[in-house]
Amino acid sequence: MPDRIRTFVSANQSSGRLACSALFAVLLSSGCRCAARPSSEVFVSLDGGTFVMGSEEEPQERPPHRVHVSPFSISQTEVTNAQFARFVAATGYLTTAERAPDWEALREQLPPGTPKPEAALLVPGSMVFTARKWAWIAGADWRHPEGPGSSITGREQHPVVQVSWDDAAAYAKWAGGRLPTEAEWEFAARSGQSGHRYTWGDDWPDTPMANTWEGEFPVNNSLKDGALGTAPVRSYPPNAFGLFDLPGNVWEWTADWYRADTYASRADAGVIDDPRGPPSANEPTAPLEPRRVIRGGSFLCAANYCASYRTSARRSTSQDSSLSHLGFRIVK
Repeated sequence: MPDRIRTFVSANQSSGRLACSALFAVLLSSGCRCAARPSSEVFVSLDGGTFVMGSEEEPQERPPHRVHVSPFSISQTEVTNAQFARFVAATGYLTTAERAPDWEALREQLPPGTPKPEAALLVPGSMVFTARKWAWIAGADWRHPEGPGSSITGREQHPVVQVSWDDAAAYAKWAGGRLPTEAEWEFAARSGQSGHRYTWGDDWPDTPMANTWEGEFPVNNSLKDGALGTAPVRSYPPNAFGLFDLPGNVWEWTADWYRADTYASRADAGVIDDPRGPPSANEPTAPLEPRRVIRGGSFLCAANYCASYRTSARRSTSQDSSLSHLGFRIVK
């Protein structure tokens, strides 16, 4: 369900509080080789291997378990505005945020008896973090990430945002790839360092290693990392596989449906080969929504709030939602 509608539903059910998904949405050895593609992505080829996936930090990350992934290639950076613009120019694609929602389709994701939102909400738009809170903004989309009056001019090398899972999957297909599985994403992020909290190790360094919220969210951001919102890709050091921005900058869609108990179901399975996630989604806080796993955290993640730049951190959002801190990368 698009977050603009979820916000309306939450207001009807929770005295105006923002829906959980919008808040959360803020929320081994392997060699590698790089190769450029005509569509401008640079892919890093990974040999695959076995690693420990998950952690003991949060219930949905438990238990740590052994997973084997086959060789695959992953884009070195998140897909940029410039790359997405080429896709749109070649195909004429309209993103979810650029299309008015279909109320009859949306009501299937809502509790029975939910009233139809006012007409002003059933127009193209998306969710934007502004003035210390999330708000639905009519006219917000990938070209106008913060709404009308904003632009990606000068941000061509920033990661594209305001793209739904469906938009990301459409781009991936056009580019000859697909979205990474959750296991592939974590394997790439860990870069041969199973058990570490971050892509670079266990300690938070003095020198910024990722684009995150530096300070107490949402009241104070020191901007120590040099960015208030998104930053150009490759602005921070790569991990040991030569991959940029797996922690921070923007959340990244994965192929997998989300279930909080996915890892628990694997507890006694031994080494799991190329897990593709559960067959369907099940998020107790939003049982009717088709939710996908998102990974990596964003420029809104802080030590006092979500800290989802951790390598094992996993969250979810509805696959038809787009947000100002959510993007993607692709694999093949």
